Amino acid sequence: MDSRGLYRCSADELWRRETGLVSPLKYRRKAGGCEDLIRRLELASTLEGHEGCVNTVNFNPAGDLLVSGSDDYNIIIWDWAQAKKKLLYNSGHTNNIFQAKVMPYSDNKTIVSCAADGQVRCGVISEAGTVETRLLGKHAHHAQKLALFPGSPSRFLSCGEDGVVYSFDLREKNPCKLFTCRPRGSLPPIRFSSTKYIELYTIYVNPCNQNFFAVGGTDEFARVYDLRKCGASSAGDGAVDCPVDTFAPKHLMRDGADRVHITCLVYSHQEELLVSYNDELIYLFQKSQGLGENPREHAASSSSPSTSASSACRSDEGRPLPSLKDRPSPASSQKNEEEEDGCGISDAYGYPTSSLNEEVKVYKGHRNSKTIKGVNFLGPRDEYVISGSDCGHIFIWRKKDAKLVQFLKGDMDVVNAVEPHPHTTVLATSGIENNVKIWTPTKEKPSSLPENAKKVMDENEQQRDERLQGMRRAPHLVMHVSRMRRRARGEQSGADSLHPDSDEERFSDSDDDTMKPGCPIG
Repeated sequence: MDSRGLYRCSADELWRRETGLVSPLKYRRKAGGCEDLIRRLELASTLEGHEGCVNTVNFNPAGDLLVSGSDDYNIIIWDWAQAKKKLLYNSGHTNNIFQAKVMPYSDNKTIVSCAADGQVRCGVISEAGTVETRLLGKHAHHAQKLALFPGSPSRFLSCGEDGVVYSFDLREKNPCKLFTCRPRGSLPPIRFSSTKYIELYTIYVNPCNQNFFAVGGTDEFARVYDLRKCGASSAGDGAVDCPVDTFAPKHLMRDGADRVHITCLVYSHQEELLVSYNDELIYLFQKSQGLGENPREHAASSSSPSTSASSACRSDEGRPLPSLKDRPSPASSQKNEEEEDGCGISDAYGYPTSSLNEEVKVYKGHRNSKTIKGVNFLGPRDEYVISGSDCGHIFIWRKKDAKLVQFLKGDMDVVNAVEPHPHTTVLATSGIENNVKIWTPTKEKPSSLPENAKKVMDENEQQRDERLQGMRRAPHLVMHVSRMRRRARGEQSGADSLHPDSDEERFSDSDDDTMKPGCPIG
């Protein structure tokens, strides 16, 4: 195995850390991204305690606790390092939990969650070990994901399959509806859906500029919104859908392209946007590669030789940005990678200097078809891309060149959730099995890819191609499945299901405050 590039820190640098010449934080950020550590990842422990599929795993901000949510409607707080439960409680949800997160600066006492019952709930843990849960708000259909604001103990966003994005503040009684995501006239129509809104599966706040967040759902576009421009309407309905930028691979925008949707997207600390598509691939977009507010106009203008694709991009203030040829060279402003800290380096116009003239990176080999799979970054500077797969494996690619560097068996069926530790090279995963797996870099020697890796990836690609060919031959079957799915969901919600445009009250005070006994363990 070629060891070149595996190690970032020499013995001399280790000596400098031990003698205090280099801060432990700076050394950790450099050493934590070593490929050697990634290749040493192995299963350290399996956390047993749920009685259904585990759909969500999230570390608390300090990284000493892990929260998981399951189809059994329970939320468990783990001491993952000791492989022990600290607390188990009933969330109050009446259907599968899709996400649960610890609010920052809450002393690990406040956990927010969302589920297939459409509810967004909050659990507050008392010193006695009991948990008081309350209903914060409700989507008309499945509530898929939550997005926290780093540093805020009270504010977060939610998105759901009703196409609505809500803003929550735990200090307020009711949430604020920001908008319903729609296929605007400038965007291509949803090809196999009769709905007038985009079902949303994922939402994420830009960690470098928390005024911006991105959403993705049942079309090919990842939309970026400015929180300062949401919820403001001349009609006073607080539901204006005005993205400030959009991202999509060009081949998915072409007329007649196969049906795709986004299952997950996340921001890096360099403001890159990583997007995973259902039965397609994973794409990494730089900030400069946005298509602007109107992708149709961008597509038309980019077909002209005189127009640069990047000219449709805008700055944070909304002004048009100059094309690549009109921008100064970034060479004079480049910093050494070892000195880089926090968010990415930008040029005078707000572009990350590392993204100039770069192509959209593509990560492949996995398969994302059966479930709504997550995708994430790994490493102190987001050096790696990680994803689960229908084949039950965990894929880890090097971000800079999309080379697969680790391939782990994470589930007997499907790996859905992949969650990196916030401060060290540790990974938590979950899937169809009723457990959570913890991966640590403790293997005696760094490993190469297993012999069956290429075979599994080839099978994933073949299955994806066969499915797409079947969709081309029988698009009416896709429409039928979509109708049946929507009908089943309508029967499940019953008379309480509300249309996303309805002005009826969605929140009930009758079950807001219920005491749920916790189950402290040990």
